[in-house]
Amino acid sequence: MEDAPDTTVAGASVREPLHDAFGRPLRDLRISLTDRCNLRCTYCMPREVFGPDYAFLPESRMLSFPDILRIARVFVQSGVQKVHLTGGEPLLRRGVETLVRDLVELAGVREVAMTTNGVALSASRAQRLRDHGLRRITISLDALDDSIVRVMNGVGCPVSRVLEAISVAAAAGLAPVKINMVVRRGVNDGEIEPMAEYFRGTGHILRFIEYMDVGHTNKWRRDEVVPAVEILDRIGRRWPLEEVPPRHRGEVATRFRYVDGGGEIGVIASVTRPFCSACGRARLSSEGMLYTCLFADHGVDLTPALNSDRPQEELRLLLSGVWSGRVDRYSELRADAAPVADRVEMSRIGG
Repeated sequence: MEDAPDTTVAGASVREPLHDAFGRPLRDLRISLTDRCNLRCTYCMPREVFGPDYAFLPESRMLSFPDILRIARVFVQSGVQKVHLTGGEPLLRRGVETLVRDLVELAGVREVAMTTNGVALSASRAQRLRDHGLRRITISLDALDDSIVRVMNGVGCPVSRVLEAISVAAAAGLAPVKINMVVRRGVNDGEIEPMAEYFRGTGHILRFIEYMDVGHTNKWRRDEVVPAVEILDRIGRRWPLEEVPPRHRGEVATRFRYVDGGGEIGVIASVTRPFCSACGRARLSSEGMLYTCLFADHGVDLTPALNSDRPQEELRLLLSGVWSGRVDRYSELRADAAPVADRVEMSRIGG
């Protein structure tokens, strides 16, 4: 596929979006800042695998913030408009506020967002992030029942800590806060209605996520998936819903609002309602691997390009080649896909 022509945004050269083999434009870049996390959620980093002896990446192998910025600049010049910081737990990286500031200043970036578990989000840190340009934050919370939360996060962290993080994020102006709930049958599916009731009328946006088969360590089984249609039916019986049109092509959450004006919810249904056909997301791991799908079994190492005589041009050519050949659509093929032994874990590239 030939390179797209250049345009100009705020004095910088910005290329028209790259398109993959199915015509999907590159629009979003998710950057994992670390493979470490302060929780051990059962669906992501189960304690029995990610225990005290687990070999996480040494800090020396993680991309520096200047290198992240160099890579991000090439992505933005190739069509990316939204940059999302994730992990592991992104707030474990010291000085992340300065990276936010530098990313916001890239010509062509429309939004810098972050997903966090909220444990390390104090009021002062939320305000610093807002002051440095962060405009949107997503916080993970899988239940209101404290006993369920403590078991699911694997370290006994109380629900009150996450609720406090949501409050300080909103107070700092990172609103509306999005709350992600991964729903797993037999574990926290009884919390669907209580979560919906709690966040109705708050201005926050609760999003229900179907339990996914990312990686292998969570021992995923399809019978533990609560389909989006069931989630919506259960909520709609108490509080009628109507679907909201997507804001843009490729939006992963299907949006609904309460008919009575109680706010908005979303469902992310990768298992039962795959959205591969509109996916424009690329993922950068903390050690510099480029992945073109959440369910990928391999990535492309970008770090050699950083050490070349022409790093920006080398990165641009490498990215163009990888994205133009992209054919990923795992969720659409899940039922017929053969098992893959080395699929990347979500803790390395974010959800």
